[in-house]
This record gives sequence, C-alpha cells and structure tokens, in this order.
Amino acid sequence: MVNQAKYDRDAAVEKATHLFWEKGFHATSMRNLQDHIDMRPGSIYAAFGSKEGLFKLSLQAYTDATQASLQTCIQTTDSPLKALKQFVTAAVEGGRDAPSELCMLVKSVAELTDSNADLLDAARCHLKSIEAAFQVLLQQAQAQGEISADIDPQRLACFLQVQLIGLRAYARTQADAGSIAPLIDDVFGCLR
Repeated sequence: MVNQAKYDRDAAVEKATHLFWEKGFHATSMRNLQDHIDMRPGSIYAAFGSKEGLFKLSLQAYTDATQASLQTCIQTTDSPLKALKQFVTAAVEGGRDAPSELCMLVKSVAELTDSNADLLDAARCHLKSIEAAFQVLLQQAQAQGEISADIDPQRLACFLQVQLIGLRAYARTQADAGSIAPLIDDVFGCLR
C-alpha cells in the first residue's frame, strides 16, 4: 500500500505563501514554516525539497492568485481599461488586509540578492508575466478605441506596473485610504 500524504499540499503552500509574503524569504525560518504549516522539517523537505522549493511554489501560487484576480476583473466588464482599473484598485485597497501591503513579488525582488539568483529570477519572471497580461489588456483597449493606437502597449504595461508598485508602497504611508483613489484616477488618465 502506498503511503498517502497526511497533509493538504495546496493548503500548506497557501499558508507558506502568506508567511513568506509577511516576513520575506530570509526572515522566514524553517521553524516558522514548521509552526505555520504544521509540518515537521523532514516532511517539508520530503514534500517540497527545500525551503527554496517551497518559496518557488509560493511565488507561483501568489502569481496564480494575482492572475485569477485579474481574470475576475476582466469578466465583470467589457472594457479592458475598466478591468485594469478595477484590478489596480483592488490590489492597492486589498493590500491593507494582506499579509503585507506590498506585492509579494516586488518584496521578493527587493529582498533577494544574487546569492539566491534562481529565486530572484523566478520573482522577476512572475512580475513579467503579470506585466504581459497588462499588455494584452492594453492591446485590447487600443483595439476598442479606449486608448490611442499610437502608444506602445508594452511600454504602457511597464508604466502601469511601475505605477501599481508605487501606489501600493505609497498607500502604506497614508492613514486615509480615500486619498489613493484620486491617484489611481490620475494613473488611468495618463493612459488615455
């Protein structure tokens, strides 16, 4: 008879994702992981290979959740630009209730060094995948006449990513959540 895992892999990755997002990769110890996901270190190594392996899965889980959130916004409107604005608003406002107000991917890129080059590359790659999803929506917005066809959608996607990163960081400095909405309006005013 085959031994079956005595844990829910997806639940363990989700819990680890929240912990890594809150504390960062380096500040999260194996003891923290053991306590948070309720697995012994040997079980963590057997299931995920290493702390680094679990972190990579956490980066993927975070990216998947982000892409799913973007898809939800897309499904609620026939306007690509409105979908992007809904997504940005949710990301900025939702950051106040998240394990960290900063994007986990951005936080990881800021924390990791070349000594963790594979993890750093993974975080960068995931950020690029989100930026690519923005680019697709911006191309659709151009096709629908929502934004000028003269603007490079790849550059515009990069601009939007930069603005989102900045808005999430700036929101941390503001006690009044309402002060962010006009800034989001300004960002989307620049896209037109």
